Amino acid sequence: MAASTPDTAPAAPRVKRDRTHYLYIAVIVAVALGIGVGLIWPDAAVELKPLGTGFVNLIKMMISPIIFCTIVLGIGSVRKAAKVGAVGGIALGYFLVMSLVALAIGLVVGNVLHPGDGLHITNALKATGHDQVSPDALPPVDFVLSIIPTTFVSAFTEGQVLQTLLVALLAGFALQAMGSAGQPVLRGIEHIQRLVFRILSMVMWAAPIGAFGAIAAVVGSAGVDALKSLAVLMLGFYVTCFLFVFVVLGALLRVVAGLNVFSLCKYLAREFLLILSTSSSESALPRLIAKMEHLGVSRPVVGITVPTGYSFNLDGTMIYMTMASLYIADALGTPMSVGEQIPLLLFLLLASKGAAGVSGAGLATLAGGLQSHKPALVDGVGLIVGIDRFMSEARALTNFAGNAVATVLVGTWTKEIDTVRVRRVLAGELPFDETTLLDEGGAGVREVAEPREDGEKELAKA
Repeated sequence: MAASTPDTAPAAPRVKRDRTHYLYIAVIVAVALGIGVGLIWPDAAVELKPLGTGFVNLIKMMISPIIFCTIVLGIGSVRKAAKVGAVGGIALGYFLVMSLVALAIGLVVGNVLHPGDGLHITNALKATGHDQVSPDALPPVDFVLSIIPTTFVSAFTEGQVLQTLLVALLAGFALQAMGSAGQPVLRGIEHIQRLVFRILSMVMWAAPIGAFGAIAAVVGSAGVDALKSLAVLMLGFYVTCFLFVFVVLGALLRVVAGLNVFSLCKYLAREFLLILSTSSSESALPRLIAKMEHLGVSRPVVGITVPTGYSFNLDGTMIYMTMASLYIADALGTPMSVGEQIPLLLFLLLASKGAAGVSGAGLATLAGGLQSHKPALVDGVGLIVGIDRFMSEARALTNFAGNAVATVLVGTWTKEIDTVRVRRVLAGELPFDETTLLDEGGAGVREVAEPREDGEKELAKA
């Protein structure tokens, strides 16, 4: 019996293996230090901005290969192309409906709060507003054409998510048509995916440095005094986003999938922290793909819904543009009637799709949309430049939550989700591997039942 006691020891290394919780504790400490530096030495803090920019760029570097591998592996392993088309159609229809819902909620809150009443705008602020009009935001037709990359390889080098999505879809369908001849290619891409995720896990250790630089620069440039006059808008926007996620999306998730939105948010807590510290939802895109697959949603659904949602399912951006437009109109002393508000917001709904992937897309899209539809309001964009970075955090968090919920809902509607596994993962019985960001090994942990039309079950192993 004495000899059997040491045999129970291997359980200890499993707890010790996951050291990433120290990483996210370090991120929290870095954020606190960044706020302190921004308040005490604002001029020096502004110079730290490249630290945050560099970290976000490192993450963006990994997005294209991760999306390509995920989609190709997902589509290549599906027998019927119609299933992929059904997933995409359902996802796009859901994105459109939720964008309209988010616009409507922002419209109601903006008309109730009237946060811009009584403000005065200077000529300097007017000039600042016009500076935000970005030439990168494309009209709808040019936006559609921009999805087609110049070359097959440029889709990976230009950092355009939708271009990568198009190339991956074509490659996935081609491998699907090749049948058994394409299996060696799929196995090769699977090995590349493991490599890419391992690189990403290494890059994540730079998160505290990036968070420190990003937060310090924001606090140092905006300061406390600059935020006081805009507290109503910020508070209203944050409360609206909170209610949208936990009431609207939460109710939808409960009714459709029978899941608790708080449990899903707890599962994605580290990703929310990463977004909060970098103000970029793209920084968590690769991890969202990995975690949704681990949760039990099939690869085709994850591979199509998540990347597409990052361009078309921008719930937080919709709420932001609605409230910001009403705020600016009130601040300029030219409040809009409901009849004027609705056409403007529908125009901004389309314009936001044309600015997908544009750096600072929220503010750039708002300014560009106002310039095209109601030029007089561009003068007031300068009013929110100072707090845009703080509002971009709520935008990014809401967009991320919306895409996570959308992935679960689309998986449920298409019956491409392992509900038993979902509940086990959310209960903590199947922890996510933070080291590789993938479920590896022969234990069969990452097995998702993929239903066929004939009612049989095919196990699609990662």
